Amino acid sequence: MEARNSGGVQEASTRAADDLAELRASRRRLVLEADADRRWIERELHDGVHQHLIALAVNLQVACALAETDPAEANALLEQMRRDVMGALEELSALALRIHPPVLEAGGLAAALRAILSGAGAGTAASVDVKTHVRHPPEVVATVYLCCLAVIGRADAHVTVEDRDGALAFEIVADGPPPTAFDGLRDRVVALGGTLTVESTDAGATRVCGSLPSS
Repeated sequence: MEARNSGGVQEASTRAADDLAELRASRRRLVLEADADRRWIERELHDGVHQHLIALAVNLQVACALAETDPAEANALLEQMRRDVMGALEELSALALRIHPPVLEAGGLAAALRAILSGAGAGTAASVDVKTHVRHPPEVVATVYLCCLAVIGRADAHVTVEDRDGALAFEIVADGPPPTAFDGLRDRVVALGGTLTVESTDAGATRVCGSLPSS
């Protein structure tokens, strides 16, 4: 009897140690994912908007020099600069949309996902079907949004979101292999008490199924 009890205690202790090790590993992955996100934002700003601003500064000096000697050329350059400014603003809007879209809070998950679709280009065949009538916590909605965002830019991605048994459930089916972003997203989902499964279909697509509790 004592040997059996000892074995049970040792087994429980081993499970607790394994759970603790997995918890620490999950926290580390979340930190690494956050660091990777910050590096991505820095690259996007440096390679995109920053380069636009440098070009604008140079063109502004040229336009000033041309203002007296060649007004027509100066005006043409100013018009080009106006288009460059609009391009930079569009890049900033797209970056903000990927970080945390204002429409997610103002218009909800359906509006945020459709905003991504509208910027995906005419060649995409993606679709979004959101059937939720319950107010879910912001962190739950944001997590579902990030999971959908990881694949919604593909040529053929179909997203379904619905209320199910007190949780916000979602399914994503997209062409090709699963993106590496789901490694970090799985930790985020689990940290919120949810589940996330990623599998490949016989047709070579990726199916992602997830569920996050609302409380």
